[in-house]
Amino acid sequence: MLENDTVKLRALEPDDVNLLYLWENDPDVWLVGERVEPYSKFDIERYILSEGDIFANRQLRLMIERKHDGVAIGAVDLFDFNPLHRRAGIGLLIYQPENRGRGYAGEALKIIVNYAFSLLNIHVLYCNVSANNISSLHCMKKAGFTECGVKKEWNITPSGRVDEIMLQLICGNEKMQKM
Repeated sequence: MLENDTVKLRALEPDDVNLLYLWENDPDVWLVGERVEPYSKFDIERYILSEGDIFANRQLRLMIERKHDGVAIGAVDLFDFNPLHRRAGIGLLIYQPENRGRGYAGEALKIIVNYAFSLLNIHVLYCNVSANNISSLHCMKKAGFTECGVKKEWNITPSGRVDEIMLQLICGNEKMQKM
């Protein structure tokens, strides 16, 4: 259920410590998140050991592997999981620029959306994407997410303030059913 011909989503493993340490401590990644201070390897190890139960932790991170060689190229997160209201936030990272624009993010998104709607019984997925992140906006919209708001001048970037686009996907969306 967590793979297709292109990518496989898998649980975090202790061997992922160095990769996550690199990704989580990259200031370019910080620009799309809320964190501005580095993680220690110890922090990452504890996170990996505690990860796994979305109902207890209210979040889940899965590694994205290329199917043809098993190399981890990114991660997908479900966060702010609320089982009462059946909603969760979604975030996705394809780290290396050479792996972007090859369809990996879209394929991982299809898998995690199907998993969230069918197995976790989520009704609404949402995400927030910087207005200048055109490729992520395109990917989310292609997967059926629709714009539901704009947070004006929400984030500070090296080139100035930028809006953040709020998007959501509701279970049963026609476009989702075609995937």
